[in-house]
Amino acid sequence: MSQTTDTLPIPLYSAAQVRELDARLIAAGMPGFELMQRAAHAAWRALRRRWPDADEISVLAGRGNNAGDGYLIAALAQRAGRRVRVIAVGDPQQLQGDAAQAFAEAQAAGVSVTPWTSGADLRGVLVDALLGTGIAGEVREPYAGAIRAMNESAQPILEVDLPSGLCADTGHLLGEAVRAELTVTFIGLKLGLFTGQGPDRIGTLIFDDLQAEAEIVAQVGPSALRLCKANLPVLAPRSPTAHKGSFGQVLVIGGDLGTGGAALLSAEAALRCGAGMVTLATRPEHVTASLVRRPEIMCSGVESTYALTALAQRADVLVIGPGLGQAPWGRSLLSLTPQCYVPQVWDADALNLLATGAVGLPSGCLLTPHPGEAARLLDFSIADVQADRPAAARALAARFGCAVLLKGAGTLIADRDGRLALCDRGHPAMASAGLGDVLAGMAGALLAQGLSPFEAACLAVWLHAVAGERLGAGGRGLVAADLIPMVRQLLEEHSPCLT
Repeated sequence: MSQTTDTLPIPLYSAAQVRELDARLIAAGMPGFELMQRAAHAAWRALRRRWPDADEISVLAGRGNNAGDGYLIAALAQRAGRRVRVIAVGDPQQLQGDAAQAFAEAQAAGVSVTPWTSGADLRGVLVDALLGTGIAGEVREPYAGAIRAMNESAQPILEVDLPSGLCADTGHLLGEAVRAELTVTFIGLKLGLFTGQGPDRIGTLIFDDLQAEAEIVAQVGPSALRLCKANLPVLAPRSPTAHKGSFGQVLVIGGDLGTGGAALLSAEAALRCGAGMVTLATRPEHVTASLVRRPEIMCSGVESTYALTALAQRADVLVIGPGLGQAPWGRSLLSLTPQCYVPQVWDADALNLLATGAVGLPSGCLLTPHPGEAARLLDFSIADVQADRPAAARALAARFGCAVLLKGAGTLIADRDGRLALCDRGHPAMASAGLGDVLAGMAGALLAQGLSPFEAACLAVWLHAVAGERLGAGGRGLVAADLIPMVRQLLEEHSPCLT
């Protein structure tokens, strides 16, 4: 049965951690071949549910334990009366251990096994049992050719554990990677399924723990935690005597000429996420438009750090960067913020200026880069960041000693203590300008209400993503301001104002 994201487990593991889980289960008395049989049965059940009328199945098998799963699936399909064949991309005579036993079982069931050729006719439901989590380096021939053929076949594809060619740790494509319609993964969720290119390759995801004992699984600490309702930080209910001063004053700094809307979006999002007061420091030319749109925001036109100083002294949280620009006006305003000893959210051009070394970073900050900004901060290429997003997020947190929210598919939140959280929610309709500005304002409001930078980032990104999902159901054309009322509704569902 297909699982919604909130029914999936919370821990996310690296390939090495999943192998350790396997080893611990086997050491505790679970035979490796029995685990392989359970995996095959889980995949076969998923195949029958997804494609109940499929009478022809082609299994593409490699030469590791992933291939063993494939041979056992083929045996199950053969016994169920389906037309099935295994196309052996890896020589089955080189199989060892449990995988060799699985091959023998397929032979005993009468499964047809033919060697891979570049012109192989791929028919029916394709089962990818080529490469598992142990792959190192880019996919080589003949596997690369087999993967290309599967992707070009237009046939439905079932993944066994992990799309072949996808890095289990990072979601990076190792040259060629299968694009599946359905993935059945086992024992522990792999981090790479949820970030990088993973979400684009796995299709629908089903998890099966193979009846592994929870006590044994708990012995291996995960690489990251997946955000869901069960582990999100919660804002306390409000006292009947609460007043605006109880929930912080957020100062949003940004909005150079031509980009005033970015800072206004941040300020409005901060209001809707519960900040007691919000001040917007922006170009004087934007004050009138800001007051017309949202009179609740205290909007001040500032030309210099002198004008900003008094505003900053009253603030409990700063959000700096949306629409700031990198011209002298923005540089001047940013230069004041390291002297403000309050929690701060640094976004957009504040990050680009930080990357130049033109300004220092105070403590207690939250950085919210997209991959391009992260690359500049680390002096990497964007490709390097995307090739290992978890490592990039952790490297940023360690370098700057703060919490980091690395945007993109499978948004990651890291802190300097090594914690890593992942948000797997969201919708493609969110690929629109201004949504990052909304997110920055949301995080600022949550900081103002007492959450730590890491907690504020986790809650803000989850609310932002789920709001995008709900609104994205309407299709293309989602704009950033659309999210703000929905975020308010979701925050009330998650953390009610009154008990």
